[in-house]
Amino acid sequence: MRRFWVFPLFLLVCGLFGGVAVADNAKPNIVVILADDLGYGDVQCLNPDRGKIATPEMDALAAEGMIFTDAHSASSVCTPTRYALLTGRYNWRTRLQKSVLYGFDKPLIASDRLTVAGFLKQNGYATAAIGKWHLGLDLPTTDGKPFRGHNAKNVDWKQRIDNGPVDRGFDYFFGISASLDMPPYVYIEHDRFVGEGTATKAFNRKGPAEPDFEAVDVLPMIGKKTVEYIGSQSESQPFFAYVALNSPHTPILPAKQWQGRSELGKYGDFVMQTDAVIGDIADAIDEAGFGENTLLIVTSDNGCSRAAGIGSMVEKGHYPSAHLRGSKADLWDGGHRVPFLVRWPAEVDAGTRCDEVVCQTDLMATCADILGADVPDGAGEDSVSFKPALHGEPIESTRAGVIHHSIGGYFAYRQGKWKLLLSKASGGWSSPNERQMPAGSPPAQLYDMEADPGETNNLYAAHPEVVEQLLGLLEADVERGRSTEGSPVQNDVDDIQIWKGKRPNG
Repeated sequence: MRRFWVFPLFLLVCGLFGGVAVADNAKPNIVVILADDLGYGDVQCLNPDRGKIATPEMDALAAEGMIFTDAHSASSVCTPTRYALLTGRYNWRTRLQKSVLYGFDKPLIASDRLTVAGFLKQNGYATAAIGKWHLGLDLPTTDGKPFRGHNAKNVDWKQRIDNGPVDRGFDYFFGISASLDMPPYVYIEHDRFVGEGTATKAFNRKGPAEPDFEAVDVLPMIGKKTVEYIGSQSESQPFFAYVALNSPHTPILPAKQWQGRSELGKYGDFVMQTDAVIGDIADAIDEAGFGENTLLIVTSDNGCSRAAGIGSMVEKGHYPSAHLRGSKADLWDGGHRVPFLVRWPAEVDAGTRCDEVVCQTDLMATCADILGADVPDGAGEDSVSFKPALHGEPIESTRAGVIHHSIGGYFAYRQGKWKLLLSKASGGWSSPNERQMPAGSPPAQLYDMEADPGETNNLYAAHPEVVEQLLGLLEADVERGRSTEGSPVQNDVDDIQIWKGKRPNG
């Protein structure tokens, strides 16, 4: 575990200091750690007054670098977020208009779609994906027939897996096909299964499993494989590691040594174990001599899940969404405003903070900006570089606003302080949902996020001019196939339903 001098976290704000130039313009290593269902308020330094889980490793990284306080996943659930992060493009431009994929589903990333990994590989990087994929695979079958359900019996465990990470820009992959509560429960390395699913297990959903595969071992395995990968790299070639943790998503199974470590039950314990694995990865970067010129990003795919037992944690004084309303799956900010910590000692001053709105789609353009390259045509249509923010400068965006999306396919649009939600309620799992709203409720919601970050005072009726302005921007971004400047392009589907019900008049 690292020991560090704690720089005052909130002393500096975006714009106070510039970074130190990288010697000889060397390309930085880039490591992105994506936690699974980690709420904004689960990180102690982001929620010091109402957070009860100790996260010393993430707190250390924040103290050593920059906190983004208004960063968002592109969706409030996992598959769409992963698509957007790796492609710089919103998921609802694809066939996935709501919900998520499952372990036996077909690939979501098209074969001709450039990923961040593919772009960096074109620019000389070694690339690796370690952990949870959850973007679909072409799994081999014994009979050529489609898989049916979660407990598929016709998997050919010995043949190549097509259209997975190694076919989407990654040189190396080790991990699992989807969430850890979705079969098959068999590790994959490169494009092959590690063993065969000859047993049947249920980590929520029942399905084929390798006999020795146990869910409790997966998080330590992801950490181990990541540390090994970092240690195997050379100073002669920069590397990009996309590390997708399975935690603290269900099944919530902290290892024995972490059980009882928090006062919040299994979920608190699992967050603490997650934090420790993140610390191990950061230590590996430093011990390999890469610390100074490695851009390390720690974030989450969406907010905390209600499966964590949010109500009981709140009773004990822990608020997983901090001051925000909602949680995983929701259109409210608790569903998609996520931890976003950046450490890059060569460029980012310690103890800094940025309050600008950013989205995980922005990774593609940021990497290009760092390398002094352009995002190629046909890629990163919804990506804007946040590199200026790393140096304390304003982000120069050609994007009018950021689009949010819920598990039910509901849309929201954020521009500056204003947020328009095209839903009557959460748009997700939190109560009230759409069916629970009384007759005559406003058809949408409008909030001033500066004055009301908890989204409690609906201004939809009070500011019709703001509603029409934001709605027009949202419709334009959807129809143009992009939200950044450039020629219009085609979405993968023609009929994207912006309103889930009948659009209101006026």
